[in-house]
Amino acid sequence: MSILHRARFVISAAQLDQLPPAGPPEVCFVGRSNAGKSSAINVLTNQRRLAFSSKTPGRTRLINMFGIPDPLTKEDYLGYLVDLPGYGYAAVARQERQDWAEVLGDYLVSRPSIAAVVLLVDIRRGLTDLDLNLARWIAPTNKPILALLTKADKLPYGQRIRTVAEVQRQLKEMGAAHTVAFSATERIGLEEATTYIENWISPKVVP
Repeated sequence: MSILHRARFVISAAQLDQLPPAGPPEVCFVGRSNAGKSSAINVLTNQRRLAFSSKTPGRTRLINMFGIPDPLTKEDYLGYLVDLPGYGYAAVARQERQDWAEVLGDYLVSRPSIAAVVLLVDIRRGLTDLDLNLARWIAPTNKPILALLTKADKLPYGQRIRTVAEVQRQLKEMGAAHTVAFSATERIGLEEATTYIENWISPKVVP
């Protein structure tokens, strides 16, 4: 069983000072609104409703943390999965978008326990300017990026492979970036994505 299956809700925070002290590795999930973050987290953890998606896209402004319990102590956490607010939804007021982007940006560049960033991208849209800007923002931190190209079942296999190659090419300049075609409904790319995330949280669990 994957260690991700043990994930449990820890906290929802509107500001960075509401988060627990930095410590165990954090793998954070970020992407445009409606890119499929909640679905990805739920299938990776094998739980139906661990992560919730807002009925109104662009309205989820909280940082949600899910802890992976340490099987030895059962009280400490090996690490965290962190669901960050989606970005790029035009209907949200400009000031709200700016405030929210500041919290998101501050977390990504200042949180010392971030081990990696999972960037969720709708494979049918490819990387947008906002996605590329985010990748460039993260690059100076030298944190690895895993681009999960969600909804991969919506494209024919050949087109899917070409899109993965193109996104990988675009992200190559950002440093340690990996690209995986992913589908929560068809479980495409699930094993590969799980391996990356498990290794970032606890390298000992995967040979």
